[in-house]
Amino acid sequence: MLLLMVRLGLRANDVAGLRWGAIHWQESTLVVCGQSRRATRFPLPQEVGAAILPYVTDARPPPPTPTVFLTTLAPWRPIAPQVVSQTVARAIPQAAITAPTTGVRVLRHSAATALLRQGASLQTIGDILRHTSLATTAHSAKVDLERLAPVVRPWPEGRPG
Repeated sequence: MLLLMVRLGLRANDVAGLRWGAIHWQESTLVVCGQSRRATRFPLPQEVGAAILPYVTDARPPPPTPTVFLTTLAPWRPIAPQVVSQTVARAIPQAAITAPTTGVRVLRHSAATALLRQGASLQTIGDILRHTSLATTAHSAKVDLERLAPVVRPWPEGRPG
């Protein structure tokens, strides 16, 4: 669950509602229908796929269901988005990560910042995070001011008279 949020910037609802039919193993892609109900195809990173497989074979409860993530205690049913949020809230302090909050948004911000550092444009990051506004994306990406300093031109002292 955590890798889906960190690598792809998925929301808690996206993770909780993930279905087996959305994972296209042969193509290494994942389709998510988010808040707008518009389907978005993501690449399925190797590490995410590699984490899902042991979950299926070793940790997932036995009943076959179309939903990937189930509750750990019977009666087994799809997890709620709140379970995803609680899992993130427990994982962040356990990983000794210092963050202003321990919510899912921290992982979305982390995904956006990592994409920015890898050279992705704000438009690309916004498309991945499924934002409708570039202002939201700029806020999410937490533009790295230290990296921008060498390319910023100084403000002119004044206008020629």
